[in-house]
Amino acid sequence: MNLSIKALLWLILIIPTLNSHSQNANEEFSNKSQIVNKIDSYLNASVTNGFSGAILVSRKGEIILSKGYGWADRKNKVLNTPSTVFNIGSITKQFTASAILKLVEQGKINTSDKISLFFNKVPVDKKNITIHQLLTHTSGISPRTGGFRYDEADKEQFLKDFFKSELQSEPGTKHQYANANYILLAVILESISNQNYEAFLNINLFKPAGMDYTGYKSISFNTEKLAHGYYYHIGDEQWVDWGTTQEHLPYNDKHWYSIGKGDIHSTVDDLYKWHIALKNNVVLTSKTREIQETPHIVENDKMTSYYGYGWAISKSDRETKIVAHNGSNGIYFADFMRFIDDDVVIIYLTNAFLGIDSENVAKEISKMIFDTNYGATPISKNNYELIHEFMNTNESMNVAELPSFLKKKLKGEFNDPAILNRIGYSKMEKEDEAGWALEIFKLNVKLFPKDGNLWDSLGEAYLKYNQEKKAIECYTKAVELGSEGSIRTLNNLLNKG
Repeated sequence: MNLSIKALLWLILIIPTLNSHSQNANEEFSNKSQIVNKIDSYLNASVTNGFSGAILVSRKGEIILSKGYGWADRKNKVLNTPSTVFNIGSITKQFTASAILKLVEQGKINTSDKISLFFNKVPVDKKNITIHQLLTHTSGISPRTGGFRYDEADKEQFLKDFFKSELQSEPGTKHQYANANYILLAVILESISNQNYEAFLNINLFKPAGMDYTGYKSISFNTEKLAHGYYYHIGDEQWVDWGTTQEHLPYNDKHWYSIGKGDIHSTVDDLYKWHIALKNNVVLTSKTREIQETPHIVENDKMTSYYGYGWAISKSDRETKIVAHNGSNGIYFADFMRFIDDDVVIIYLTNAFLGIDSENVAKEISKMIFDTNYGATPISKNNYELIHEFMNTNESMNVAELPSFLKKKLKGEFNDPAILNRIGYSKMEKEDEAGWALEIFKLNVKLFPKDGNLWDSLGEAYLKYNQEKKAIECYTKAVELGSEGSIRTLNNLLNKG
């Protein structure tokens, strides 16, 4: 009898606790499902506007969403998946930085080492640049140093470019993002390790992290896994298949305008494995990782973001730490956000850049995770595509309606004069588009009346269509607004008169 009473008392005590745990689990499941559904709905709605890519979201160590959207290859009807391989742009820099830090761990170099230790005949103004300064973009080197990423250049050509480049600031005094810093780090990496860049990363980073679908040029997986890049061609007024990065990188070893700074390929699944490897100190020690994720130098005027070693460090509006980096080659775009204190990771890769909305996908997803009341608006169509859509369904005399059309289609006010300017010039190249060319340029100066360059463009259009008087008026306005390039044309017109 006493045992039954004890058992009953135990049940009375434990049942509320079990109910509480069950209720919390149900609430957690409901919250997770709500977040996943909102993200999935946001991206599915964006697909109808041309979005394609892959997303991975994890929370508290659990992957809650890993999915592909849209096409990896439109022609062959290959869909994006979490294992589709994308160009990850400047996310590459964290791998280059990690490789350098691996050399530090091996005792082969120090971040305080000067580059004059690795190269002969370093110019005086650059001999005191350190590894640390290259890693934090504080070397003072110009962002323009080096050539176009897919042009052929051997190592010697790049070094020649680097050493003859004029410094923009004294080394160590200012953050100025420049890809050449990380290309030079790749040169140093190869010199010290006696291995090529990709081989070192494979052995020391990718393989230990279990990243089987990540690489630079020597990819061993089926090339059908590679996502084709797509861009909207203004002149042709349609989306164009750019192909894959492998088709554009030099086939030989003259890749020294690309390597180290960008163009590594990966998947959302592999990048998450990289996060886990960092978190569990698989590839770098906890001390090294802490150094890598330290906010070494402020990188913006508002002092809200700092640069570490291949990572940007900032704080959320909850004052929690964010370690992130994005990247693009102009075709693909990638974003890798790690909310360290919140234990949330968002990895986003796309092969069709639609515009500014495409840059904010990971941020929009983070808002949905941390604010259950937030609802993201689908990614808008490409701006050029939208404007052409309007032009194809309207007469040029209706151009005044274009701003309101764009306002309805976009998330905010249309505020990029360069877009209309480029469309104006593309229409000028076509014999039967004179009306649209003039009307687009006229609308642009109406929307942005203080931009002298736009008045210059309108003047050029008037000249093309033999309206010299109006052209002179436009060039005069351009000169008044400080467009020095308009002075010569205006003088020639006035002297001609």
